[in-house]
Amino acid sequence: MGEKEQRIQKLNKIKKEKINPYPSQSQRSHFCLQVKNDFSKLEKKEVVLAGRLVLIRLHGRACFGHLEDKSGRFQIFLRADDLGKDNYDFFVKNIDAGDFIQVKGKLFKTKKGEKTLRVFSWNLLAKSILPLPEKWHGLADVETRFRQRYLDLLSNQEIKEVFLKRSQIIKLIREFFNKREFIEVETPILQPLSGGAAARPFVTHHHALDIDLYLRIAPELYLKRLIIGGMERVYEIGRCFRNEGMDWAHNPEFTQIEFYQAYADYRDLMELTEELLVKIVKEVKGKLTLEYQGQKINFKPPYPRLDYRQAILDYTGIDLDKEDFNSLFNQAKKMNLQPEKNWGRGKLIDEIYKETVRPKIIQPTFLINHPLELSPLSKTIPDRPNYVERFQLLVAGFEIGNAFSELNDPFEQKNRFKEQQKLLEKGDKEAQPFDQDFITALEYGMPPTAGEGIGIDRLTTILTNKRNIKEVILFPTLRPKF
Repeated sequence: MGEKEQRIQKLNKIKKEKINPYPSQSQRSHFCLQVKNDFSKLEKKEVVLAGRLVLIRLHGRACFGHLEDKSGRFQIFLRADDLGKDNYDFFVKNIDAGDFIQVKGKLFKTKKGEKTLRVFSWNLLAKSILPLPEKWHGLADVETRFRQRYLDLLSNQEIKEVFLKRSQIIKLIREFFNKREFIEVETPILQPLSGGAAARPFVTHHHALDIDLYLRIAPELYLKRLIIGGMERVYEIGRCFRNEGMDWAHNPEFTQIEFYQAYADYRDLMELTEELLVKIVKEVKGKLTLEYQGQKINFKPPYPRLDYRQAILDYTGIDLDKEDFNSLFNQAKKMNLQPEKNWGRGKLIDEIYKETVRPKIIQPTFLINHPLELSPLSKTIPDRPNYVERFQLLVAGFEIGNAFSELNDPFEQKNRFKEQQKLLEKGDKEAQPFDQDFITALEYGMPPTAGEGIGIDRLTTILTNKRNIKEVILFPTLRPKF
């Protein structure tokens, strides 16, 4: 008989004794960590713990166990003399590692000095039918870990720490922006047009309205509408969705913060970004240097400013000011980037950059002044009309943030949308559609504004020294198993 069948037999015995194996009520006076820390104060008091039984060791007419809750583990001790023979025997025969129980008793120290709860009564809170897994071994179990994250969290304290740090990072981001009088807002996830970034969207159908809607690829155009409406500093932490390939740095569903500040430009946001990262890295790591995949990363500002055209020239020998579509297409072919004729010049430049420049940037660096074709929502540089006031924050080969001085000229924005629409009609599924409602909003006037998006998944990946972004997403997207 397998272990699952044995546990089902025990479950039936429990029910036969008129004991509810899944009660709704429970009690708890302390968490395990509290008991450890305040042991001397609590020694003479009655203590009630509740959690998962993760270990049982039998010693004749007594047994030791470890009870685990969200704060940690604590040792418990049960014996027949305290519980009564029948009650103790029932526990030993029917309770397994993995079951949730409630125990009440008094604290003491064993002969070895181990802090322990001597149990005088217990209650079953939930019977587990499947046994707890052993520790994970090697890469063979990686996909199972992602599919059954609950087992991963049970088996691996290090993984649990990753997600505690992720929560801490999000909390620190909120504290940072709230302190600077930014307002946290929520914008639509279902949108009639997929704008705000160059990405292929997910599409769904709303039956009541009989229209197609898109899962947002970015909240940008809605946040800028709020700037137009007089909310001068706004931010949103939320999910975005992009219907594209998956790899160590990409998941179709991801979390980012986007924030917008009126009366600011991309230079102001570089300084703000440095302040934000200093706060986060110091709080999470305790210092501004960290190890990431064998490389030492130093987050001490100021971060270098690397001009986009110069970076491409330095790493490839290609001068963007002297290259047209055809010559860039041929360059991309030589690099085995498999370019397509429906790509625009901007797409070609971006693919060349991602292949040659981005992987080489390890220390925090602002890549600035992007080609106009890459940035349909950005302001041009006054004395360089083919380039825009934009930056990407690069760390360890990741793009962590993307920002620019926002284009607020409705006529220029209209022309940019028209160019994007042409690319869309040629088959570029990442081009942005024409958004007349946003143009109308701009016609009412938007002050000088700078905006930025920062990927929380990627930032967490670096701060927890993980190579694969799936390691920091609780439930990453996977092909269904069944």
